[in-house]
Amino acid sequence: MRFGLFGGARTDPGEQASDSRIYSDYIDYICEAEELGFHSVFLVEHHFTGFGQVSATLNFLTYLAAKTTKMRLGTAVLVLPWHNPALLAEQAATLDLLSNGRFDFGVGKGYRWGEFHGFCIPMEEAEERYQETLAFLRKAWTSGGRFSHHGKYWHYEDVVIEPAPVQKPHPPFWIGAASPNSIRYAAEQGYNLLLGQGGGPDTVAEGVSIYRRAVEAQGRAFDTSMVGLTRALHIAMNENEREAALALRAKFMAQVEELSLSPTGARRDHPPH
Repeated sequence: MRFGLFGGARTDPGEQASDSRIYSDYIDYICEAEELGFHSVFLVEHHFTGFGQVSATLNFLTYLAAKTTKMRLGTAVLVLPWHNPALLAEQAATLDLLSNGRFDFGVGKGYRWGEFHGFCIPMEEAEERYQETLAFLRKAWTSGGRFSHHGKYWHYEDVVIEPAPVQKPHPPFWIGAASPNSIRYAAEQGYNLLLGQGGGPDTVAEGVSIYRRAVEAQGRAFDTSMVGLTRALHIAMNENEREAALALRAKFMAQVEELSLSPTGARRDHPPH
C-alpha cells in the first residue's frame, strides 16, 4: 500500500490570504510530503465554482514537476468532454516529458451540471465526447507518425502529436468509476481504477472485487497498485477541532451537491473524486 495526497489548493474570496499565497503554501505542503516519503499527488479539475478549486490542473502539475523529483503527479480527474483532444495530448505529453515520466492520467466524464452549462456543452453529450477523446489520445500516442481523425465532435487531418510522452506507450490511464459496469470497463480496457470518497469499507471492497475479477478474467494478474482510493483525513487535537473539521467538510459537500444539480433538480451520480 502506498500513500499520496488528493485535492488541490482552494482559494476563497472571503479569506484574507491572497490567491498566490494559498497556492504557494499548497506547493510547500506537497514538497514537504515528498520529503516525508509520500508516493503521489492527484489534483482535481473544476471550473466556475465560486469557491476556488483548481482549474488549470495540468499547468499546476507542470510547475510541481519542477519542484519535485520523485512523487507521481496525477489528475483525479481531468474531465475529457471539456478539452480539445489534440491540445490535451500535447499538454499531457509535455508534462510527462518534463516530469521524466511521473505523470498519471486520471480521466472522467464529469458530473456537475454547472460546469457543463458554463462550457455550453449538453451533459447528454458527455459519454460520447469522453469516449471519442479517450480513443483519440490512445491513437495520438501510439500511431508513431502522422494520422487523421474524423469523429462526431472533432476532426484533424494529417497531424502528429509532439512531443512524445516518456512513458510507453503512454502515461497510465486511471479511470474514475463507481458503478459496476464502469469498473468492469476500466479493467477490460487495461486502465487503472480510481474509486471515490463515498461509501464505507463494504462499498470499497465490492468495487475492488469487481475490478479484480474483470482483470483476472482477461488472464492478467491483479495488483493492488492498480487501484486508487480517496479518503478525507482530518487530524484534530481536541473535540472542538474535530467538530470544526466535520462542519467544514459538511459545508464543502453541500456546495458540491448544489453545483451538481440542474435547474430541474436532476443530478448525476457523484463521481469517485
